[in-house]
Amino acid sequence: SVAAAAQAQAPAPLRGGGAPTPPCGPGVTGKNIASDSRCFELRTYTVKGEGPGSIDLLHSRFRENTNRLFRKHGMTIVGFWQPLNAGMESTLIYLLAYKDAAARDAAWNAFRTDPEWTEVTKKMQVGTSVQSVFMNSTDYGPMK
Repeated sequence: SVAAAAQAQAPAPLRGGGAPTPPCGPGVTGKNIASDSRCFELRTYTVKGEGPGSIDLLHSRFRENTNRLFRKHGMTIVGFWQPLNAGMESTLIYLLAYKDAAARDAAWNAFRTDPEWTEVTKKMQVGTSVQSVFMNSTDYGPMK
């Protein structure tokens, strides 16, 4: 189908700082969009079968280090999920919120260059593929 072909050609957004962050957050207009919404980022990590690391190591890295560093750099953690669908045992999904796209980019730039994060990734290496989806709340949704 045309949609499948377009999706196959569209590059997946890259990990914290790859592809430009689209406009998101307050002031973004459009049908069904809340003008007072924060910028939300839904991130899906899939641990590569060839490694290094495992889904358990990825969970440990978030539990022991990443969450604290996210908060240190101004990211709001909305939640983390472990999918239960068959075939998704090595997947972690989480949702972050930011004031707007500029705040998102500043937070990720600070996070990526934090010496503590650099040390953590050396000690707890996990090979992952990452997909990011940027979202605004709908005008009728409870979370802004």
